[in-house]
Amino acid sequence: MTFFERLEARSREADSLLCVGLDPDRELHAVDDVAPYLCDIVAATAEFAACFKPNLAFFEQWGIAGLRALEQVLAAIPEGIPVIGDAKRGDVPNTAAAYARALFEAWGFDAVTVNPYLGRDSVEPYLAYRDRGVFVLARTSNPGAADFQALALHGGEPLYERIALKAAGWGEHVGLVVGATAPHELRRIRSLLPEVPLLVPGVGAQGGSAAEVIAAAGSTPGRVVVNASRSILYAGKGEDAATAASDAARRLRDELRTALRPA
Repeated sequence: MTFFERLEARSREADSLLCVGLDPDRELHAVDDVAPYLCDIVAATAEFAACFKPNLAFFEQWGIAGLRALEQVLAAIPEGIPVIGDAKRGDVPNTAAAYARALFEAWGFDAVTVNPYLGRDSVEPYLAYRDRGVFVLARTSNPGAADFQALALHGGEPLYERIALKAAGWGEHVGLVVGATAPHELRRIRSLLPEVPLLVPGVGAQGGSAAEVIAAAGSTPGRVVVNASRSILYAGKGEDAATAASDAARRLRDELRTALRPA
């Protein structure tokens, strides 16, 4: 099965479009606490998750000890739940090939996020792994995204739109990252590319709306997953953290499940 087939199967099994982001906050943890805390979160939220998405930077910030924690967290994710390595790599082809081997072969991620700024040849090493998924950044969720991504090209279309159309032509195992904080752009990309899978960050702490995401992107399993990180990981504190995370994941799963598409 391809990654997106596995994602669809898991989404249907869990009746969920929720991606649980695993982004440990350095201000809240000592490195020795990271793996136990996140393993508890994984156990508490797994039944509601279509996939998990650890962001490598949040583990790399502790150096080797953080990477050992990531290794433990990945081992705790139940078999059958896809895992997206949020790395946002982007480099020249020979370097990209090394990144791809690290992410897919050494770490074993089912999919990764990549930055397309260097063009197709910088993404091709990831595309060579036919059973994996590649999410290309198109319109990100951060406030500064419009600095470049909204710039109008000679034809009048914004840069994010050209990126989305270009990347979608690179293969059937390509998806796009489009932020929940940009619902107009999300709707536009979905109208141009009705079948392309979308990874939508920005719901929760960044202020994106679950209802707006579903209205803009649809709710087809395997064609959209909506990520929340901080709002789930830190929904509670202390001994109640895992229970609060479970409740937050269930609520967001249910919000996404019941949100209505536009008439």
